[in-house]
Amino acid sequence: MGPGPESDSQVRVILAGLVGNVMEWYDFAIYGYFAVTIGNLFFPSDDPAVSLLSSFGAFAAGFLARPLGGIVFGRIGDIIGRKRVLTLSVLAMAIPTTLIAFLPTYETIGIAAPILIILLRIIQGLSVGGEYTSSVVFLVERAPPRRRAFFAIWGVWGAVLGVMMGSAVGDAISTILSDAEMADWGWRIPFLFGSLVAITSLLVRRTITTDEGAGEGASPVISTFSKHSLTVVKVAALNVGQAVAFYAVFVYVVTYVKEIDHLPSATALDLNTGSMSLLLVLLPIAAWFSDVFGRRPMMITGALIMTAGAVPLFLLIHSTNPLFIFLGEVGFAVGLSVFIGGLCAANVELLPTHVRCTGLAFAYNASIGVFGGLTPLIVTWLLTATGDPISPAYWIAAAGAISLITSAFFYRDTRDTELEASSP
Repeated sequence: MGPGPESDSQVRVILAGLVGNVMEWYDFAIYGYFAVTIGNLFFPSDDPAVSLLSSFGAFAAGFLARPLGGIVFGRIGDIIGRKRVLTLSVLAMAIPTTLIAFLPTYETIGIAAPILIILLRIIQGLSVGGEYTSSVVFLVERAPPRRRAFFAIWGVWGAVLGVMMGSAVGDAISTILSDAEMADWGWRIPFLFGSLVAITSLLVRRTITTDEGAGEGASPVISTFSKHSLTVVKVAALNVGQAVAFYAVFVYVVTYVKEIDHLPSATALDLNTGSMSLLLVLLPIAAWFSDVFGRRPMMITGALIMTAGAVPLFLLIHSTNPLFIFLGEVGFAVGLSVFIGGLCAANVELLPTHVRCTGLAFAYNASIGVFGGLTPLIVTWLLTATGDPISPAYWIAAAGAISLITSAFFYRDTRDTELEASSP
């Protein structure tokens, strides 16, 4: 018998759970930040709005693939172990990201260009479907009982850091290069950088001891949907609010500030990077409060902020004053951090060991894929159809209300739940 999971230090466990999410979400977010450029190069149209809608359609395609990826990678995690699935998910993201960096545009290969980028986005979606949820399960299962929320939050923290790195890299490139250089070759640099992050992720995860799954005789997919379907629906509903708010505010708003507020790209990315930096500071604090006071109070408070604050905060974002825009983004960062501080561990605690990866991966990714992934497309359509610059706030408020109702009336606090680890 070799060393078991308990032989890994707490710092090593947190790093292993965190680092893959940095790469996965950096790569996934870069596409959102360069949606305008990618739309023009791969989905050219005489109407810029059509190009942008097509680009966000490809963005949504990656998200819609996430539930399937969740089932595939979740089943691997439940049957053969958490470490193995974390290694596979990193590889499945790194390869298409590198290929996107070298992909010819519509001008070079015609209709094949948008088809190929959509296919690569779908592969990325399958990968992300397994990475985040498997890493959070890994972190919670190896955490001390009274620190599960604090350990779980580092999976989210890594994801937010990855998205922020995408914003920072995009900001730097937009500042250094001209618009012509960006359209010609500059947009490819962030995707190439993602390959370096992938290598780092693989090296860190090699140091973690291997755990055990449920074994080949287990049927986590069948068990998930036959015995735990109501829990899956509950987990999905809990995640709707943060899915929409996060992708509306920290992915789509970069485009909104440029296209609706008519501010420079560098300014939009500067503001986004600053508000996400604050989110990184607040998340561990909120998780610590969740371990002390429970999941439910944090989730209800955060959902209230997202629901009631959506319109006034988006009114700030719609101003042309960078300070007001930043304050609006900060308000959403506060609401999200409070909500996620409770939600992250609750997602894992709600599901039993033998279906934990599969059940959480499907529930979380169905919610994120349908609501979060479609958010840039939906809010772009709302703005085009209604002409109301505040219309994205209504979508955020509606999604927040779903999570608020679920947290308040359909969730019993799981902070004190005994959690069986994955190893036998």
